[in-house]
This record gives sequence, structure tokens and C-alpha cells, in this order.
Amino acid sequence: MTITRKTLSFLFIALLFAAIGIYVGTKRFEPAPPADTAVGALMQLRLPDASGKTQPLSSWQGKTLVVNFWATWCPPCVDEMPELVALQNDLGATGVQVLGIGIDSPSNIRQFAEKHQITYPLLVGGMEGTELSRQFGNQAGGLPFTVLIGQDGRVRQTYVGRLDLAKVRADLSSL
Repeated sequence: MTITRKTLSFLFIALLFAAIGIYVGTKRFEPAPPADTAVGALMQLRLPDASGKTQPLSSWQGKTLVVNFWATWCPPCVDEMPELVALQNDLGATGVQVLGIGIDSPSNIRQFAEKHQITYPLLVGGMEGTELSRQFGNQAGGLPFTVLIGQDGRVRQTYVGRLDLAKVRADLSSL
């Protein structure tokens, strides 16, 4: 039995489309990698802090940033905040800056900041904060979500869920 050129062409095209289908199918379920363009978008933002004063995020450009997306109604977010305060207190002098971007209302964030005496900036991201976290790879929109950004403006690590601060400290020391 001889194989014609037409049959070979058909077989090649079928195999090509099968390979493309397998590739697309496997890529669909991988988490999206954080885009460093998200850092650029972050640095262009001006967000109100807990007291209502607008803060340009570009004022923290060039520092190592630990950007924590959180909400007052999120128990793991609230649980990790004392550790983030300790991290800021321990490493702030070395150029590390913790920033909290609240996915909540300005009044809830203000009341929370007053009650808990958080020593790092708490900014009001509102629902736009959820979209910003998605740009960093948080496709599910889960909280807490934390992004480690190097001094060079590149995303170094992302963390979903309650932080393991020993891991964060190890990641920071490797920068």
C-alpha cells in the first residue's frame, strides 16, 4: 500500500493540531506568571492611606517591597499582620518596605488601622486592588496575597494564603 502526498499532508496537519491542542490544554491550568508590567502599574498608582491622604506608590520605588493584599474581613490576613509589623520593624532600616493594600472600604481600613496600630502603610485599594493582584498572578483573587518585589522592580516571589514569615525572610535574604 502506498501513501499519497495528500494523505501525508493530512496526517501532518492532524498531528500538528493535536500537538497544539495538548499544549494549550496543559497551559490553561497553570497559574499565570506575574507580569513585571504589574509593577509598573503599581508604581503609577496614587492610593489613599488609612487617614485618607493620597500616597503615590512611586515614592517607594527602588526599595525591596513586600506588598500584601488583604481585607479586614479576612481572618488569615488579620492573623499575619503582627508578623508583617515585626518584619517592617526588623528590616525597614535595610530598605525593605511592607505595604498593605486593603480590598475593603476606606472606613473599615481606617478603623482597623486605629484599632491595631499597624506601623507600615495601609492603603485603600478597594475592588481595583483585586484587579491589581490579578495582574501579579492572583487569578483566583484569593486573600491574603503577597508579592515580593526586588529593588530592581522585578517580581521575585508571590505567596497565596497566610504567609510563612520564615520563608519570606529567607526569600528576602536571598535578594
